[in-house]
Amino acid sequence: MPKFFVKNNQIKEDRIIIVGEDVNHIKNVLRLKVDDNIQICNSDTAQNYTCGISKLNDNSIECIIFNEIESNSESDIDITIFQGIPKADKMELIIQKCVELGVNQITPVEMKRCIAKIEDKAKNKKIERWQKISEVAAKQCGRDKLPKINNVINVKNICNIICEYDIVLLAYENEEINTLKNEIQKLKNIKNKEIKIGIIIGPEGGIEKEEVDLLKESGAKVITLGKRILRTETVAFVLASIIMYELGDLGGKL
Repeated sequence: MPKFFVKNNQIKEDRIIIVGEDVNHIKNVLRLKVDDNIQICNSDTAQNYTCGISKLNDNSIECIIFNEIESNSESDIDITIFQGIPKADKMELIIQKCVELGVNQITPVEMKRCIAKIEDKAKNKKIERWQKISEVAAKQCGRDKLPKINNVINVKNICNIICEYDIVLLAYENEEINTLKNEIQKLKNIKNKEIKIGIIIGPEGGIEKEEVDLLKESGAKVITLGKRILRTETVAFVLASIIMYELGDLGGKL
């Protein structure tokens, strides 16, 4: 059953009004008609509904709520990816796959070795495009919320918010002692709460040592991922997958 996201203000008692780009998708791509059923998720509350299309307008679609659906597709592990801005369309791939894996937020980060540069006047359009990719991926994999693509920040901005997380991990190719396994073991000792994790990943050229030192001084845990250096677009998938698995989200609860 096709799934769509709405906001609180689009729900009126037993009715839901769909607006925006989804109207065209429903009418002209899926070619749905009155009385066809769809699933709608309130992205503000993560509540899901089975609905029937009751009216097709030019710029909106009216649906009637049949019943609420119990869904638990969201994880208790709240992961934010701080991704050094990569070249070309790598960011789109990172967003798509991280959303599928259950990541809650992705923040583009300007770092000294970033080859790709986003002009200030283009940043809003980039974020809008990336947010749309997040939404499409969330629909496809059955998420109950729309993972947020945050505004572009820098390393100093990250330093100011590290204290808001249970742990912030920084993958660094020159680290030789502290491992991901060591830090995950510490996370397993956190019980009965949502675990909030930040993951910092450098761009293609890696992270400058002075950036690493600054993040480490601010509380980030610098880790090694082993003997091989991974591409920037691979690191997010690896870290998110391992963390979700080890803490009981991927593959079932511990």
